[in-house]
Amino acid sequence: MALGPHISLVYTIKKRVACLPPLHCNKESLFSLLLSLSHFQVSSMLINTNNKSFLILISLLLLSSHIYLVTADDSAEVDNETPFTYIEGTGNGPKEWGVIDPHWQVCGKGHFQSPIDLLGQRIQILFNLGELHKDYKPAPAVVKNRGHDISVLWKGDAGKLDINGTDYQLLQVHWHSPSEHSFNGSRYELELHAVHKSASGNLAVIAIVYRYGHPDSFLSRVLKHKSIGKSEIQLGIVNPRDIKFGSRKYYRYVGSLTVPPCTEGVVWTVVKKVRTVSREQVRILRETVHDGLKGNARPTQPLDGRPVWIYNPRAK
Repeated sequence: MALGPHISLVYTIKKRVACLPPLHCNKESLFSLLLSLSHFQVSSMLINTNNKSFLILISLLLLSSHIYLVTADDSAEVDNETPFTYIEGTGNGPKEWGVIDPHWQVCGKGHFQSPIDLLGQRIQILFNLGELHKDYKPAPAVVKNRGHDISVLWKGDAGKLDINGTDYQLLQVHWHSPSEHSFNGSRYELELHAVHKSASGNLAVIAIVYRYGHPDSFLSRVLKHKSIGKSEIQLGIVNPRDIKFGSRKYYRYVGSLTVPPCTEGVVWTVVKKVRTVSREQVRILRETVHDGLKGNARPTQPLDGRPVWIYNPRAK
């Protein structure tokens, strides 16, 4: 982007930032702000992310327009865990991810990092988030051990997720144990991430958490293959609708990938309803990944003033 638009963006923000939450601001002023900024492209390298009002602004823009921090070149998760691990004190645990590779610096310096703790007192109801618009369909898929997780990857068009008019194609799902997101400081036993990507390379992830109980039917199909290695195993046609996404209530915030390169600007949707998974299923997942029983969950990251919203249709 040329320098001119950046100057205009900074000027516009300085003129209107006083209208941002948690400061008092009416709907018309906020809508005007979003409209006035909706044609700018924002680079994460050129903004002052230490300004909490600016963090809130960018979060609103990410959820309400076509301004994103993710670029197509840096949005991919590391496909193999080497040289990072989830074990602290090894020199390549989560606290060291940002210094292992120059391309991973945001893991240690970012202000939009995930996962986070969903603390009730920080969460705001936002009615116009609307219900999740998922349009999934059956497609060929494979299962693969990526070292840091077990992933199901679709090889055909498995459908999409619509967020504010932008289509995000479903790419893959994978699991973390224990859950990466916590709720008032407590983690559940498992968390599924359904990763989506738009045509311009932007990312959106739906997260589902699980407690111990009845086996999860989708996971049962995946784990029937006893030896899941680095080579892809064909699963045949897999329907993403077989994943139990749960209730209409969900949390929404702007964060990052939870593995290197920790790319920021990811639109997170965390389903509020807790599903069930068996102890045996969790045991198999933990033993299959390279870190074994130590799990594969990144510690929660500072919120740094970001807003977290919840959609609850009954609260209207």
